[in-house]
Amino acid sequence: MRYPGSWPRESGLLDGDRLLPLDRLVHEDRVPVLAVGSNASPGQLRYKMDEFGVSSPIPMVRARVSGVDVGVSAHVSRMGYVSASPVDAPGTVRELFVIWLDAEQLAVIDASEGVPLPDGNYDRVWLPSPAVRIELPDGTALPGSHAYVNRHGVLHDGTRAPRGHPGQRPLLTELLLRSRALRELFGVSAEQFSARARADPALCARGTRVFAEERLVTASGLERYVRSRWTGSPGTGLSLPPPLT
Repeated sequence: MRYPGSWPRESGLLDGDRLLPLDRLVHEDRVPVLAVGSNASPGQLRYKMDEFGVSSPIPMVRARVSGVDVGVSAHVSRMGYVSASPVDAPGTVRELFVIWLDAEQLAVIDASEGVPLPDGNYDRVWLPSPAVRIELPDGTALPGSHAYVNRHGVLHDGTRAPRGHPGQRPLLTELLLRSRALRELFGVSAEQFSARARADPALCARGTRVFAEERLVTASGLERYVRSRWTGSPGTGLSLPPPLT
């Protein structure tokens, strides 16, 4: 119910259980990843890294982002929630986090999002400037950032436009009220939904199909950035090396 977890108030260096001051905002030897959900939560990042035995620090930079908003993924997560996903939103400006990952950390996050799997939930894409503008606290504008785009699409607001993510409890409550099929699968409350979905892959897959069958799904608008596997770097310098495959 607390998804996506607590985000930091300010930029910092996640080092184990501590969020330390940063000595710089740009890390040329790392990959920038725009976090719109739990990847901006220090607790979730630590959990993911611990699963793979990775303990190296992660710079987390709060940024002013234009052109992207936080939508609702059109799949039910095995963790028992319906996650956030970036959506194309020209003219929208909001505060999000850029996490700077080394190669080992990037591989962990890719694995957690299902990127290497043919039936995984997300593709990792490069969102270029100026379509997406990412401005750091010191005024530095990045040439772009990686992000995770949902392969299932996102949920719409009734007008075929992507809807925003209101938080887990109100989202699940609304979805259950609107769909008898979801109530039959997951119960009548957000707590029941989460408890039944957690660690039940078959049930999560059925719930994901209900989203599509009831025509609740639309495109995120960021699918145009998905490439047939990575072929090279989007640039040099701040754009960093080619993404992992």
